[in-house]
Order: sequence, then C-alpha cells, then structure tokens
Amino acid sequence: MPLVAGVDSSTQSCKVVVRDAETGALVRTGRASHPDGTEIHPDRWWEALQTAIADAGGLDDVAAVAVGGQQHGMVVLDASGAVIREALLWNDTRSAPAAADLVRELGDGDPEAGAAAWAQAIGSVPVASLTVTKLRWLADAEPENAARVAAVALPHDWLTWKLSGSTDIADLATDRSDASGTGYWSPFTDDYRRDLLALALRRDADAVVLPRVVAPGAVAATSATGVVLGAGAGDNAGAALGLGMVEGDVAVSIGTSGVVSAISAEPTADATGMVTGFADATGAFLPLACTLNASRVLDAAGRMLGVDHAGLSELALSAPVGADGLVLVPYLEGERTPNKPDATGALHGLRLGNTTPAHLARAAVEGMLCALADGLDALRDQGVPVRTVSLIGGGAQSEAVRRIAPSVLGLDVAVPPPGEYVADGAARQAAWALAGSATAPTWSAAGDPEVYRAPAAPVVREQYAAVRDLTATRRAGQEVGPQD
Repeated sequence: MPLVAGVDSSTQSCKVVVRDAETGALVRTGRASHPDGTEIHPDRWWEALQTAIADAGGLDDVAAVAVGGQQHGMVVLDASGAVIREALLWNDTRSAPAAADLVRELGDGDPEAGAAAWAQAIGSVPVASLTVTKLRWLADAEPENAARVAAVALPHDWLTWKLSGSTDIADLATDRSDASGTGYWSPFTDDYRRDLLALALRRDADAVVLPRVVAPGAVAATSATGVVLGAGAGDNAGAALGLGMVEGDVAVSIGTSGVVSAISAEPTADATGMVTGFADATGAFLPLACTLNASRVLDAAGRMLGVDHAGLSELALSAPVGADGLVLVPYLEGERTPNKPDATGALHGLRLGNTTPAHLARAAVEGMLCALADGLDALRDQGVPVRTVSLIGGGAQSEAVRRIAPSVLGLDVAVPPPGEYVADGAARQAAWALAGSATAPTWSAAGDPEVYRAPAAPVVREQYAAVRDLTATRRAGQEVGPQD
C-alpha cells in the first residue's frame, strides 16, 4: 500500500508522521526541535525537517507529503528567492503598534470603523500575530529590507516550496487556511486583497509574488523525485482535519498558544476582534479564538511552586473550586485574545487563607481555562454552532486540566488519544492529493476519546470576569499601570 507523510512545523518543533494512505495506520514517526525565540531564520525549520525525516527513517518509500505549519510567520524573499531577514513568528508582538495603525487607517482615523472594515474585508481584525502587521512593521523599521521584498510566504508555504526543489518564487503555493491568516486574503471572495498588502508595505504591491492558493485536495507541486506535494495547511486547520472535525465540533488546543476553533459552513466577520474568521482545510471555514498564553501558564506555575506537571496537577485538584477567590489572569506574554499585547499577568483576591501552593496551582489552571472559555463564548456570539468539545495539545495531558475543564467550559470534554493531530491532518491531505478524490479519505479512528464530566462552576467565570480587565501593562522604559 502507498505511504504518505505529514509534517507539523510548529513553533517549538518539527514532527513527521508516516501513514498508510488507505487506512491511515501509523507506520513511523520522527521529530526535531526548533530554536527558541520569536525571530528565526527559515533555514532552521528546513534543518529541523531534515532531522525529523531522518528520525522517521527517511521518506524514500513515501508517495506524497503535505506540510502543516505555524500560521502568520512572515517569510520575506528577494527576487532570487533568498530570505531577506529572519522570519517574525506569530507570537512576536513588536508589530502591535503597526496593527493599531492599520486598523485606524482603514477606518479613516476611526478605530471602530476600521475594525469593522477589516472584519468585512478579511474576516478578522489585525492584531500583532497577523502577517500584514509584520509587513507594516518591516516597512517602518527596516525600509531597505521592505524595498527588497519580491515575495511573501508563510512557514508552511516556504517548506513546501523547498521540498519541491524549486528556486523560482513564482512556484510558491499555499492553501486557503493559511492564506486566511495573512490579513490580505479574503475568505469571502477566495482572493488576495492586494490593496491591503500595499497598505501594509506602504508601496505598490502588484508585483509582489504571493503564493498560489491551491484547492484543499489538489497537488501543489511534484518534487524532483516524483513525490506528490499536497497543499498543506495552517496548524489549526491541519489539526481539525486530523481529528475529522465536522460542523458543530470544537477543538480546544492547549499548546504554546491556546486555540478554540470550530468548523463552520459560513464565514464569520467579528469586528470586536475576538474571533478570527479563517478558512479550514476542506473548503469550509474555521473561526477561532487564539490566546498567547496556554501551556506556558502551567509551566510558569510549576516553576514558581518547584513542581513538575504531575505535581502541579495534584496540587490543583487538592484545592477547592474557585481557589477560595484567588484568580490568575494569565497574560504572561501579553495577549492576543483579547488584544492586549502589552499586558502582564496578575494575581487577584489574595487572602491569608488562599496563599497556599494548592490554591496557586488551581488558580493557574482555572485562569488559563477561563481565557479559553471566553473564546468559546465569542464563537457562540458569532452564531457558530457548538455541540462537542475535544481537548488536545500538550496541556490536555494534565489530569487537572481534564477534570477542571468541563466545569469552566460548561460542557462535557472529550480527550482523544494523544497524537500529532496537525501532522496527521497533513498526512491525510497528502493522501487526498495522491488519490485525486473529491473528498478527503476516511481513516479509521485512532481510538475512543475519554470523556470528562463535571458540574458547571459559574463562580469561576464570574470571579475571573470581575478582574480580567484590571491587568497591568508594561512598555519599554515605563512603569506598570492599568491596562487601557
């Protein structure tokens, strides 16, 4: 039977899965780490991919490959295809002022009008994560580099191009899901908005090469050795495809970022900016809310308490619901949803009775989950159906997260077997491109999910809502003060 490979080039690492194209059965895997930081040369991704491929036993027997990748990362190329500067990743917040400028400019100076105009144009309101804001930062901070930009790609686009062996920027290709996170592609029209690209770059952008948007199951390219390359996808769309999500299904992913995403038959346009209106990897849509702070909140709490994840979980479960009023607002790296790039984290409600390790552990888990619950509410506000919730990502392996999540989210929570769902989705897409079928292949499920149930605990959401907007902000050279 033919084999296919899926790649997950994420913020922290590169994972490769090799699966049977017909059944989806896992054959072998490999992985490699990425460097830390929010500014990384794309060559490091390519090197990690080669290491992960070798760790997976190579791809000589693989007929098709697709790449799922971290969204939004800005890869700028010159006319020869050379990388102009290190890529700015999605979690690099230096472009937050540029995002605010772009919103105001599209609204002729009115931020509310600008937010509405952006939402109607691309389904999202620009925040520092989106590529369009990073391009504006480049135009203002590094105008010589901006002037050299002949093509703009995203991480998964660039890796697919490298796998193809081409050095011609005209051969760059992407898919709807990743294109919808750039800030200059419209899920309403399935087309680029070059006027918005020009606004970002502060120059005419008609000659700038943007990756060709490939249909979900189509072939993006064929390598020199005859390997079929699928369209690939943004990481969240890849995970949805790997999970086999359909309309009404919601995935809550707790990794470096926290993502609440859902399959929708219709695009969304949220002028508040809470929901970004992305496309999915099948031809439908993937509205989502993304927080900058997820599993790293648990990491930080564990460091503060001197315990590992298992110890943190045990402590959290030994404390009462609501942590006796102790609330952690988890904006440790600023925040994307809500858009508070300069915010800091904060502890509220300290009393003598709740200053224990168990209370702090509980507050960390509940605070992280409350931020994700706010995202779930925002999806509902956009009319997105919410019927089932699956908990995935590294943070989903925490027993405390699993047991506390239903009470905070207000729904039963299904935890699928641990897996590399982004890479699995990419592998499924590779099989789709190889088969040339109208729909993605149906693969057998990896195993039944474990379902967690708990009574809803509205007090947790209520005490979090009372303090989440009291966080502080720190800018370079300034004191901490209330977040506007």
